[in-house]
Amino acid sequence: MIDAKNVTITDSEWEVMRAIWTMGQATSRELIDAMHELKGWSDSTTKTLLHRLIKKNAVEQTGDSRPYTFKPVVGEKESMSAAADDLFDHMCAMRAGSTIAQVIKTRELSKSDIAELQQILAEKAKDAPEMVQCNCLPGKMTCEEDS
Repeated sequence: MIDAKNVTITDSEWEVMRAIWTMGQATSRELIDAMHELKGWSDSTTKTLLHRLIKKNAVEQTGDSRPYTFKPVVGEKESMSAAADDLFDHMCAMRAGSTIAQVIKTRELSKSDIAELQQILAEKAKDAPEMVQCNCLPGKMTCEEDS
């Protein structure tokens, strides 16, 4: 598998990737049918997104003749982590905690997810700073005012 950090996936491409990750591998017909059922997309929309994902090296086409099979080249967990890291790299560091808290509040989590989060937070609390430093534009910080 290639490094998911090197593959930027658009919102629509995420939908196709989720289908491929779920199926493990799929023919174009299987993907077209799945995306039509899930999203109401036309054949050409799914084919276009699939070809974009191949160009990005997120998906590989296998087989010598039709029907070709398509397999993920990037892992689902790695792609989700890379997307989350990218999002947090583009926001004020002082806002990360409240953003994570909001995500936790609005998502369904299993008891084991919650236990893992509690364990991670307890470990991080041991050497956490009193306040995270702002990483916005020097001299233009309004983070403290907005909190």
